[in-house]
Amino acid sequence: MTTTPDPVDTWIDGWRTELPESVFASTELTKRILFLSAELESAMRRRLADFQLTPAEFDVLTALRRTGDPYRMKPNRLARALMLSSGGTTNVTHRLVARGLVVREADPEDARSTWLRLTPEGVDTAERAVVSVGEATQSDLFDGAPTDLVEKTTAALRELFAAAPRLRR
Repeated sequence: MTTTPDPVDTWIDGWRTELPESVFASTELTKRILFLSAELESAMRRRLADFQLTPAEFDVLTALRRTGDPYRMKPNRLARALMLSSGGTTNVTHRLVARGLVVREADPEDARSTWLRLTPEGVDTAERAVVSVGEATQSDLFDGAPTDLVEKTTAALRELFAAAPRLRR
């Protein structure tokens, strides 16, 4: 199958010509992943604007929603799950609390600790935002790509993660 050159091909060709020792087996893969990541983030940000959410707020809402009913986590566990600092998590959750999407609840077993829990509006917002971002990814970026190609690419990346210990952290 012949493909039309894309911006990554042009970028790689330039380095192959100008500094061939800078092109490794992973160079094109890395650049394609970075390009895809930028496109995914752009599509996500466009959709999240409809919900007046930042990507960090979206991550907190979806992390809480994924836990299942009662949709709650301890702040330190949430921070670790999202790879955010505790201060960053606090700032994001303050905004979500102010919007009525998240509440803080005292932990009856530990007076020094709290839970973060989605409100019913938070559950609804998280669900609608997840669907919207998924639709954006499919329609904005992968429209026209055969489903089996997307599935094979996903499987190949899963194998790559399994084979490269640092990607499993």
